[in-house]
Amino acid sequence: MTDVPLGSRPPETELPAPPSGAFDLLASDPERAAATYPKLCDAWAALGEKAEGQGQTITAYAYFRVGYHRGLDQLRAAGWRGSGYVRWRAPTNQGFLRSLDGLRRMAAAIGEDDEAQRCDQFLHQLDPDWDRR
Repeated sequence: MTDVPLGSRPPETELPAPPSGAFDLLASDPERAAATYPKLCDAWAALGEKAEGQGQTITAYAYFRVGYHRGLDQLRAAGWRGSGYVRWRAPTNQGFLRSLDGLRRMAAAIGEDDEAQRCDQFLHQLDPDWDRR
């Protein structure tokens, strides 16, 4: 077995922690949480999951897409340059990854198979340990 220098591993990026109280508001009122904290990917993911559970595929797609794009903006601000890991094990990354996975599911549901495949590939590039949650 060959030792791999630490510098040769892809960098890992974690989204910043949300403001204090954001998750309390999210637990009680996801819509208000998204309006109050529009950068909170967890809020967009929660709204997408709620819409998905109610059979509102297009609405869910839109919520997940917002969460995905908000997350990309934050990742770039945190130093991510389009490559490297964004792992599920970091709690602050989970809303973004949930949004991306939801976007994958909704893209597949509306027949956007190429987009669904790109999302699936991106999830595995960001976190090689990804399993469909």
